[in-house]
Amino acid sequence: MNPKTQEQLMGVSTATLCTALFKRGLRNQFIQGVRPVRDMTAQPLPNMVGPAYTLRYIPAREDLNQISVFQDRAHPQRKAVEECPEGAVFVIDSRKDARAASAGGILVTRLMKRGVAGIVTDGGFRDSPEIAQLPFPAYHQRPSAPTNLTVHQALDINVPIGCGDAPVWPGDIVVGDAEGVVVIPAGIADEVAAEAVEMTAFEDFVIEKVNEGRGILGLYPPTDESSRTEFAAWRVAKGR
Repeated sequence: MNPKTQEQLMGVSTATLCTALFKRGLRNQFIQGVRPVRDMTAQPLPNMVGPAYTLRYIPAREDLNQISVFQDRAHPQRKAVEECPEGAVFVIDSRKDARAASAGGILVTRLMKRGVAGIVTDGGFRDSPEIAQLPFPAYHQRPSAPTNLTVHQALDINVPIGCGDAPVWPGDIVVGDAEGVVVIPAGIADEVAAEAVEMTAFEDFVIEKVNEGRGILGLYPPTDESSRTEFAAWRVAKGR
């Protein structure tokens, strides 16, 4: 991805990105129901940013999804872990079903060691206490102990998927922070990132004024000309 865009997305929130996407008519880009495995308040990590690399699960069919399938070196889950590109975010469609794991600590550690930017599932992870200790962004619905074979059958690699009701195409830009994960269509990622930086500067100005006791009317949004003038001066003073 564009290095400047990546740098910009490291410094903006998923909430701000959702607003920028909403302005463009995109309402369903936030992955619903997933949270960081790691306690981001006690152990913060930088934003997770990278292009999507996807894996799709379907409901398991018992005669085709025995433990022996892992003997196949081309098993889609194992193959995807070994082929997910460095810097990408591994996004898994687990049908919003956390009854069995999308992956566990060994596979997540392997992704981290391969230089992947993070992992997201709308299901669960097993070994989540161990995953929570890794310096690696991981998002899921909730802990899940049984193996993925119990409920899920890995089928497709790097195809369009749904993850937590959000549409995800391979190459879309995925951003995660302490609040959650948003998916930006690849074709508009540069402009959305640039706008989010501008929005973040304004929101930082607003929160500073609110903390000083200012009311929001005329300030947020800046319908008063004086607010716009003051913001322009604030940007110069702050180098923003």
